[in-house]
Amino acid sequence: MREHLAPMLYYLEVHLLYASLVCCAAWILTSVPRGSATVKYWIWVAASLNFIVPVAGFIDRFGAQSVPWATELQALGDLGGALSRNAQAAAALLAVWAIGTTLMLTRLLQRIRSEHSGTRESSGACLSKTVRRVCAHGIPVRIARTRASPAVEGVLRTRIVLPEGIDRLLNAHELNAVLLHELTHARRRDNLLRLMHEAVVCGLWFHPLVWLTRSRLALYRELSCDEPVIRSNRGADLISALAKLADPRGESVLRACASSLLSDRLDRLTERLPRRPSLALNSLLTAVFGAVLAGGVIETVAHTACCISVRP
Repeated sequence: MREHLAPMLYYLEVHLLYASLVCCAAWILTSVPRGSATVKYWIWVAASLNFIVPVAGFIDRFGAQSVPWATELQALGDLGGALSRNAQAAAALLAVWAIGTTLMLTRLLQRIRSEHSGTRESSGACLSKTVRRVCAHGIPVRIARTRASPAVEGVLRTRIVLPEGIDRLLNAHELNAVLLHELTHARRRDNLLRLMHEAVVCGLWFHPLVWLTRSRLALYRELSCDEPVIRSNRGADLISALAKLADPRGESVLRACASSLLSDRLDRLTERLPRRPSLALNSLLTAVFGAVLAGGVIETVAHTACCISVRP
């Protein structure tokens, strides 16, 4: 058992090391002031998947064990070997990880159940012409009495859920802007991507960079969906819609959930000179991150292809 445990622990250590370095690179690249929020969003999606998809492990499996330049990271190898020899320490760490993962999974399931129950009740309200046009794009729209703000529901079969009375609270231009934002979420299957990262968080809850990735994904998920609104010159309409949905003094009970992302969105939407996408910068960000990601995979292979055995 120990001869198998040490290589497994060593691979996990090396994988997390280089996934963390890729995450740091994503943070640096997406901190560049200019550049498309959509490009930055996909950079963070790739960084998220890199934590959970052991690409280097698949390469190892198909002949990389004979790589002549493969070397072992001595410190990580010593740590894995020490844990494999100390059954009590390994069992304690496994128990802590299992408890944390169970709690995180329970929290995730409760939130999914809560979100689902929040849109279970639908009203018989008639959809306005603006709302009906969204259905022509292949995305169905529902009206929910219990929904406080517009949202996208579903993972594979997505649909836009609007709170009852939104077409009376917002004018046609504002509603168009809101629907365009939500339509981008739905077409891109953002709920599926978010769920995938939540699974990463459940398994790697102890890793601070996984939580950083979660917050960056949330930010650029919203900013990237605002970009089509800005390109269609409806940024002011979206700002007005957000203000109405969040105004507690309004006659309607509709209120947008308080979010730390709102200030970032408003900063982008209220720019006097909207940012024009720079093809050169976006291409550079993509190329640099792609190189870093590939380098992380190659380095993981280089340091795990060698055979790791339990040290005496």
